[in-house]
Amino acid sequence: MCEGLTELVARLDSSVQAGSPEAITARVKKDLEDLLGRSALVIPDRFRVTRADTYARRLLYRDADNRFTAVVMTWGPGQGTPVHDHGGLWCVEGVVEGEMAVTQYDVRAEGDRFRVTPVGKPLVAGVGTAGRLIPPTDYHVLANAQPDRSSITLHVYGGNLDGCRIFQPAEDGLYHQSTRALSYHE
Repeated sequence: MCEGLTELVARLDSSVQAGSPEAITARVKKDLEDLLGRSALVIPDRFRVTRADTYARRLLYRDADNRFTAVVMTWGPGQGTPVHDHGGLWCVEGVVEGEMAVTQYDVRAEGDRFRVTPVGKPLVAGVGTAGRLIPPTDYHVLANAQPDRSSITLHVYGGNLDGCRIFQPAEDGLYHQSTRALSYHE
């Protein structure tokens, strides 16, 4: 158990009853911005440990009715994701500590490959900021924006995210799609 988890769960429990994904994610975004902005959620030390090979993904809370999960991700210097989606689930992501670079993408099929184009300019998100993603416009890249220390984020998904699509560049400027199974560290 961590300080602030009871409040987070109570607020998420209420917010996921808002109806549409748009309404739910708007409320969850406000919840995260409030809780993270006033440092009301204290992440336990075991969630702060980075991994050398990839960002760490650890389950903080899973709703018994599978309406949402809360996942803490710890990002070492230089760590980030490929372009990816969220497996058909809505998602709200908030910065707990540090800074994250966020780039949204438009992904369009061209035969068996994909054209992947940045949408707007990359954004650097700091503590207490949150963003929401609703399929089918949920493609993005997250990366630790701090070159010399870790960053921590909290992700709330509309279910259990156990896989997503990732997009890797091909030689001709298009991208290949593959499915990545996701699990938790520790």
